[in-house]
Amino acid sequence: MSAEYDENGWIEAELATLDEGGHDEEPDSGPLPVVAVVGRPNVGKSTLVNRIIGRREAVVEDVPGVTRDRVTYDANWRGRRFTLVDTGGWDHEATGMALKIAEQAQIAAELADVILFVVDATVGVTDADEAVGSVLRKAGKPVVLAANKVDNHLVELEANELWSLGLGQPYSVSALHGRSSGDLLDVVLDALPETPMMKFGEERGPRRVALLGKPNVGKSSLLNRVAGEERVLVDPMAGTTRDPVDELIELGGQPWRFIDTAGIRRRDRELKGADFYAAMRTRAALERAEVAIVLIDASDVLTEQDLRIISLVIESGRAMVVAFNKWDLVDEDRRYYLEKEIERQLVRTPWALRVNISAKTGRHVEKLVPALERAIDSWTTRVPTARLNQFLTELVQATPPPVRSGKQPKILFATQAATEPPKFVLFTSGFLEETYRRFIERRLREEFGFEGSPINVTMKIREKRKK
Repeated sequence: MSAEYDENGWIEAELATLDEGGHDEEPDSGPLPVVAVVGRPNVGKSTLVNRIIGRREAVVEDVPGVTRDRVTYDANWRGRRFTLVDTGGWDHEATGMALKIAEQAQIAAELADVILFVVDATVGVTDADEAVGSVLRKAGKPVVLAANKVDNHLVELEANELWSLGLGQPYSVSALHGRSSGDLLDVVLDALPETPMMKFGEERGPRRVALLGKPNVGKSSLLNRVAGEERVLVDPMAGTTRDPVDELIELGGQPWRFIDTAGIRRRDRELKGADFYAAMRTRAALERAEVAIVLIDASDVLTEQDLRIISLVIESGRAMVVAFNKWDLVDEDRRYYLEKEIERQLVRTPWALRVNISAKTGRHVEKLVPALERAIDSWTTRVPTARLNQFLTELVQATPPPVRSGKQPKILFATQAATEPPKFVLFTSGFLEETYRRFIERRLREEFGFEGSPINVTMKIREKRKK
């Protein structure tokens, strides 16, 4: 590269303005005590969860059965950290899908350290409340009884009826308006086992993986397969998952945090109610992840939805593994046409790692971990500046940039400004054509890897010196 790269200190000044990237989020710090929020359908569990975590994460709608899986959230109160588990409605007379939801709620209660039992104080004790209360009394775990929807003193008097459940004092709260929610959390903290106070700057926790795909492509089935048990609901009906579901799973001798998400539909603007908020939370889950597994139905043609989901991952800057699911249904003819579709429609993402799997039979699911590890390694790779400039010097000598307006632009210097994803900045004397920048990107991948990770190549053009 030319020695004029430091002329007038231009590059040094530009380097000082580059965004170094990185993350300021608090890492995971080992097992935390678990609080499970349970109760019959539509008593305000998810609203209370949103109140406790301080943001609108859990999907809320004024109809029963919106929450379906066990959904975990990180929460803290007065410096104490704990895991909060939102559950679907627990109804002992449920059948079909409602029965599966109730089973997930019961599992959450069995695994929790403290159970937060939510009852609608405006309705009073129902047969379903008494049935759940009977189970909780035998559980042998601390139970905090929350009398929800207590918006005034009159309802507070009615809440005293909940003593009949035999679970101790009912604590009046309004999840919607926040009334007495702090007092309720104080009681929950007193029931929690001892846990370290919040710490910052600890070692990075489990790698975070988001499962994305259109509805009914097999995301929940894959999560259950890698977990080795039924962690989330699976049903032939599309749209079973609505909230992002976090699950800690040990694979390849290390923990991973998998985030199962709601299926992304064709047009979000047409969605309403719970489906709309589910789509919003899927995007938020992707932002929390480091790598995304995009599931595609290999037995069907690539659709606009599949391509849009891949574009969403690229725009987010996350590493990516494309898993072609339902491979057990693919015959020789379909494999031929699938390869043609990939060549034609995924021409801009040849760097995405590909794995052919069957979540139903378990075929080649074990290949996901090496692919995820390679993608994250690429996503976090930093190329030394000296090595990068040596590579570019040799590249430019062999293939100079195309002439523009009678002049040939020079690459004066280059640096990697960030990782996660890798971002490269080229300091140039003139504009580089997009085709040449894509050529540089392709050669960077060939030289340094970057399998499974997007990379960003930008320019800083030196201004002409004033006379």
